[in-house]
Amino acid sequence: MSYIALLLDNVMPERKIAIPGYYFDEIIINWRGAGSRRRSRVTIRAVMFDWGDTVMRVFPEYSGPMAHWPRVEPIHGVMEALESLRHRYELVLLSNAVDSGAALVIDALERVGLDRHFHAVFTARDLGSMKPDPEFFRVALKEIECPPEQAVMVGDDYSADIIGAKKSGMWAVWFNPTEKEKPDNAELRPDATIRGFDELDGVVSLLSGRQRLG
Repeated sequence: MSYIALLLDNVMPERKIAIPGYYFDEIIINWRGAGSRRRSRVTIRAVMFDWGDTVMRVFPEYSGPMAHWPRVEPIHGVMEALESLRHRYELVLLSNAVDSGAALVIDALERVGLDRHFHAVFTARDLGSMKPDPEFFRVALKEIECPPEQAVMVGDDYSADIIGAKKSGMWAVWFNPTEKEKPDNAELRPDATIRGFDELDGVVSLLSGRQRLG
């Protein structure tokens, strides 16, 4: 059974509800005592993806640039998710790869037919910083001219992808197909958790149009 945990800030005291017509089991609503602070409606413009084990599978037995690996493979369901999202959002790849610049990442994506879905690719090798450093996200967002509150980060690495995105003012979706436990010392929580990419489109749609504190 699929499951999505979606945090909708500043709505009501924490409780679980079921929403008819949606494919997920429940939404967790969390009250954070916002008072009367100004709220602004969000429009999501960009969806940013981690690369290894989010978009393409990492094979531990291989080293060096993925573009040169004897075998490359997309994560299950990601091609369909990208196809669904690409006409409504700007899709961006953010990678901590230090042995592959953007050109080599695109070469690897091309081998599995995913290159055409991405509007931009940013790597640690090219930017000189790595996730979760907010500078990495800041540069990428500046390059695509997108404010952080209009961008969603999707990734499997809690520290690099989720903590980094939240510290940068972005929305964050934790891709957690193996149902790993959230780190006990995690200072920030994702806005949503998904187990499969068939859930992503619905999550992004729910985040887009939400009210966010100004």
